[in-house]
Amino acid sequence: MSDSLDGRTVALTAERRADELAAMLERRGANIVHAAAIHVLPLIDDSELKSATVGIVERPPQIVVISTGIGFRGWLDAAADWGVRDDLVAALAHSRIIARGPKARGAIRGAGLREEWSPATEASQEVSAHLAAEGVAGVDIAVQLHGVITEWEPTIHLDAALSELGAHVRPVPVYRWIRPLDQAPLLDLLGQIIDRRVDAVTFTSAPAVASLLSTAKDNGLLDAFLDALRGPVAAICVGPVTSAPLDALGVPTSMPSRARLGALAKFVTEQLGSP
Repeated sequence: MSDSLDGRTVALTAERRADELAAMLERRGANIVHAAAIHVLPLIDDSELKSATVGIVERPPQIVVISTGIGFRGWLDAAADWGVRDDLVAALAHSRIIARGPKARGAIRGAGLREEWSPATEASQEVSAHLAAEGVAGVDIAVQLHGVITEWEPTIHLDAALSELGAHVRPVPVYRWIRPLDQAPLLDLLGQIIDRRVDAVTFTSAPAVASLLSTAKDNGLLDAFLDALRGPVAAICVGPVTSAPLDALGVPTSMPSRARLGALAKFVTEQLGSP
């Protein structure tokens, strides 16, 4: 395959690092259309997060589960605003840390900490199964929550799953995902996908997939959107957790072997480049 994307149009749905991915693809000749499918909304009332943080500093849990890189970094930033960042990091160093995937792992190591275990995927189910296998009844576990879960996101509420296993769970809410308030750019993107004016659409998170599916459904476009993805428009995801909502609907997806932005750009080129 050629390393040129001349004449190809790629749709981007990411909010974070979209400019970086666009630049990688544009250097290869691609035309880019972009509309963020999700928006990360920090907590308006952070009193619950502050209370959870103070509790962890005063009494570190036995296990801490870090669900997302952006969430963990946001938590540390909030702790810095309260003047307890160093105290929080020191407390977490006394806990067993579980990272729910490579992004969370990178954020943990960036803070000078080290995870004990991380699944091969970013699946909450795999984290729950791992802890269930070792037995967590009566164990004190803090769980950094993973935004909002929708009907399109086939995953579990990890805090609830661990509670059902008998653990004493301390939820740590840092942010939530929402659909963009201005839906016009997303509807325009959906129209371009449905009209087959793009060759591929890229997804870097399951909530972005869920948001686009929900927007399509709310506007009577779901069947047309899925038809396009089952036809000429390639759905390219960064990894298996991201692709899960589409996989559940029978939409063919593809992904690079590594869940990294550079690997995603290279993979798009391999899939769409001229023979």
